[in-house]
Amino acid sequence: MLPLDRTPSRILQLVHWRSWRGRLLVWGGAILAALVIVVFARAVDVAIALFGDAYRQYPLLPFVLTPLGGILIAYITRHYFQGSEGSGIPQVIAALKRAEDEGKKSLVSLRIAFGKVMMGTLALGCGFSSGREGPSVQIGASIMYSVRHLLPKRFPVSPHHLILAGGAAGIAAAFNTPLAGIVFAIEELGRKFEERTNGVLLTAIILSGIISISLQGNYIYFGHIAVTAVDGRLAIPILLCGIVSGIAGGLFSRAMLLAGKPWPGKIGQLRSVHPIWFAGLCGLMVAILGYASSGAVHGSGYLPTQQALSGQASLPVLYSVEKMLATLFSYFAGIPGGIFAPCLAVGAGIGQDLASLHLGDINSTAWIALSMAAFLAAVTQAPITAFVIVMEMVDGHSMVISLIASALIASLISQAISPPLYHTLAKKYLPKE
Repeated sequence: MLPLDRTPSRILQLVHWRSWRGRLLVWGGAILAALVIVVFARAVDVAIALFGDAYRQYPLLPFVLTPLGGILIAYITRHYFQGSEGSGIPQVIAALKRAEDEGKKSLVSLRIAFGKVMMGTLALGCGFSSGREGPSVQIGASIMYSVRHLLPKRFPVSPHHLILAGGAAGIAAAFNTPLAGIVFAIEELGRKFEERTNGVLLTAIILSGIISISLQGNYIYFGHIAVTAVDGRLAIPILLCGIVSGIAGGLFSRAMLLAGKPWPGKIGQLRSVHPIWFAGLCGLMVAILGYASSGAVHGSGYLPTQQALSGQASLPVLYSVEKMLATLFSYFAGIPGGIFAPCLAVGAGIGQDLASLHLGDINSTAWIALSMAAFLAAVTQAPITAFVIVMEMVDGHSMVISLIASALIASLISQAISPPLYHTLAKKYLPKE
């Protein structure tokens, strides 16, 4: 309870026009971020559909389109949108850690947000294996950060808080999962909210989710899943999905960290001296993997995962390995693109492979959902965010405890194999001590 002598000043603060101006600006930034992310999502859907149509008519097209697209995107990104490469989450984490405004602007800005949308869409249209959810974090953070100069003086929301809320709003809008956005902000980006600012920021995150739902409908990202049993029979699937996905996710995370280190040999020389041509080589490798998988590894992996969860179609043999490699090559190319959706697709492949062993009276849908949460948790080492995202995306509330257990097991195993992915990559964007 507040002291009596402070109550009037608190009431005045609540009704003062400057306070409301600040709130409206923060909420307006969140709404704008959600609108841009929805446009980004629809542009990505169109780009993936166009690539899919072209691939069905000309199966060898990726051998030309993907390498040339990689060269073009890498060139434009390096010359005009530097800071927009990769997932975008490491840049947001680095921006949160940087004290100076100029350092933040090089990682979160309207220029970077524009580049992320344009180049991220083009990358998926050229057949690279990447997602839009990680980039949506950087887009949201960039848009929210841009309103900092408009806020009233002494308004209790700093640029740091705007970046934090914008990143979380990006996840909320991208997945249509406001709860996941809040959890992501606390667990992965900011670790905590300050008491006096969390109300405005939480409202901003929720607003982004509401705008996304209003424009795209209250859809479930991967549809409703049907699980045959939620009881003791899930014990073996939980354990196996956690262990296998934890090992695979830890190795994948460690492989991704190679992007921030010098490489030996001629390949390393090509990468450091001619990064644009190296991006073309990575595109060629993605095209080869696409040909080997009959096109399944191209794009975000959303459609194959949805079909596997619903039982409409099975994923190709070795899909999880091929998708991991395609995502790694896409990331090494230095183009804008995230790994959330590809990681969920890899997890779906692992789950389907484990389900084929017929261990227990559990359908493949449960195996796939558990492995999706486990693999994402292993890669990000953010198990709470991982299970909340999967739970909301598949309407898997009946499997909450199972998803939590699988994600925690995988995250613990991954921690023994690899350091935290995003926070380690963020060091690249921080001043050297």
